[in-house]
Amino acid sequence: MAPSAGGPQGRPAGQPPYFPHQEVLVARSDYLFTSESVSEGHPDKVCDRISDEVVDAFFREGAAQGIDPWQIRVACETLATTNRVVIAGETRGPKTLTPDYIAHIARLAIRDIGYEQDGFHWEDADIEVLLHPQSADIAVGVDSAGNKDEGAGDQGIMFGYACRETPELMPAPLHYAHNILKRLSDARRSGETNVLGPDAKSQVTVRYADGKPVGVTQIVVSTQHIEEHNKKTLTSHDIRSIVEPYVRETLPQGWIDPQTVWHINPTGKFVIGGPDGDTGLTGRKIIVDTYGGAAPHGGGAFSGKDPTKVDRSAAYAARYLAKNVVAAGLADRCTIQLSYAIGVAKPLSIYADLHGTGQVDVAKLEKVLMEAMDLSPRGIRTHLDLNKPIYARTAAYGHFGRKAEADGGFSWEKTDLADALKSRF
Repeated sequence: MAPSAGGPQGRPAGQPPYFPHQEVLVARSDYLFTSESVSEGHPDKVCDRISDEVVDAFFREGAAQGIDPWQIRVACETLATTNRVVIAGETRGPKTLTPDYIAHIARLAIRDIGYEQDGFHWEDADIEVLLHPQSADIAVGVDSAGNKDEGAGDQGIMFGYACRETPELMPAPLHYAHNILKRLSDARRSGETNVLGPDAKSQVTVRYADGKPVGVTQIVVSTQHIEEHNKKTLTSHDIRSIVEPYVRETLPQGWIDPQTVWHINPTGKFVIGGPDGDTGLTGRKIIVDTYGGAAPHGGGAFSGKDPTKVDRSAAYAARYLAKNVVAAGLADRCTIQLSYAIGVAKPLSIYADLHGTGQVDVAKLEKVLMEAMDLSPRGIRTHLDLNKPIYARTAAYGHFGRKAEADGGFSWEKTDLADALKSRF
């Protein structure tokens, strides 16, 4: 769809560029939109979890040894397949984090997720650790020195998004896709059911009327399960009878009706799961991690990266700003884009899109946001208190839409900037 005369928020037509697929959603009041989620036992999420456990270990062990957290560097990638895990990347920090210790951390993560099956077992898996020191060429650009502030760990573009579709200011399809799998995980871990396994996927198609989410037309859940229960081979019908009550708990009342189509384990049995069924890699579920396709993504993954990497920290900052804009009542929807160059402290640009829902001048808003928060890598880490072991918990069920925690976890979900933003307008 071409931009209307004057462009979004009264900007000159076509300046600056905006996101046509989102303009379509604004223009249409009645439509369907689908998002998916995956559980902590999905092969890619196993790898995200291990990579983030390594990040946490460097911050935790560094603090115990009195190492300056500003000097910690981790860029960790994990691959997992049948009874094998490979951990590779670049690090800087405590020397006590030996390959054996990193392998131990990985085993504990796999055990916590729940893998004790023949093809992937926390005790038996062959774990290879190939971490080595960070490149000196990268370090010299990132580290602060003399009058030079800490630079971005890489170039890139990062996006943050918020909307009024849920109390968490997240898109409804992704929010409920996450909640379905989280509820199944809780049931598995608590012993409410002993049939389900760690690996699962969900997909929710939400119907929008007058631009607001009002119901669900399609529900997809594929979940790993044991082959037999009470001497009976389990069918898709049996799994649906277990799963459906939990799905209904998570969705708003009235959203499921007789026309809602269910797809529960549509291929039949799902006994072989996790890395034994499909190879996993860190960073392959970036849309699940963010906004479920309802907003743009810059392409950089989060897991396994310390917060000097703006792929992670600036994406958190962009979400923080977008959420505070919406929480302040300045718009019903907000997308923020930030851009960075490696070794350069200040962002190259900031762009705000209020999707036609704004109550304020968007050019002024961009200026106010730059003044409200130091968006250099150091400024973001300070403002959001990111130099902590708070990352493993982000590896499943989304980095956004979670509750800010007392120890600093999910600090980017706070709305403590809303009053200050409101006062500027």
